[in-house]
Parts: sequence; structure tokens; C-alpha cells
Amino acid sequence: MTAKGWRDTVPGGWIKEAGNALEYKTGSWRSIGPVFIPENCINCLFCWAFCPDDAIMVKDGKMVGVNYDYCKGCGICARECPAKNKALVMGEEG
Repeated sequence: MTAKGWRDTVPGGWIKEAGNALEYKTGSWRSIGPVFIPENCINCLFCWAFCPDDAIMVKDGKMVGVNYDYCKGCGICARECPAKNKALVMGEEG
């Protein structure tokens, strides 16, 4: 039996169409999500920095909401919010 070289192996985790995340809306996976309370937001953007799905919407350097098309409801944004009265709390979004 002859060992195969790297050129003979089958691609495993190969992404043929890199950069296609916008085509796959994954927000329907969640059962709860972050509810944004704008009056509590101190615009630290911790939520934006920690969100693994880039679902925090920012305009002119301020948090303006959550893109529920891509939010999977992990709760990291709500957990990392440092505001005394949290600007993001987990619940059923409106």
C-alpha cells in the first residue's frame, strides 16, 4: 500500500465559497434573544466587540439595535454589557 501525498487527499473543512455568511440567515435558530433598551445604553460597544455573529448594529459609533436575522441568541452581548441598568437583556424580542 502506497501512502497518499497531500495532493491526493480529499478536502475536509474546505470552504469553497468563502465570504458567504450574508447568504445564510441563522437567526431563526434561537428561542430567546437580546432585547435592546436604548435609554440604558452607554455606547461602550462591548456588545459589538464580543458578538460572535456580528449581529450588533452600529451607526455613527453608537449601538442602534440587533440584527435578528443573524443573532443566534447566545447572550454574550447581554452578559458583557457593563451598564448599571443593562442595555441588553435576554428575552423575547419584539
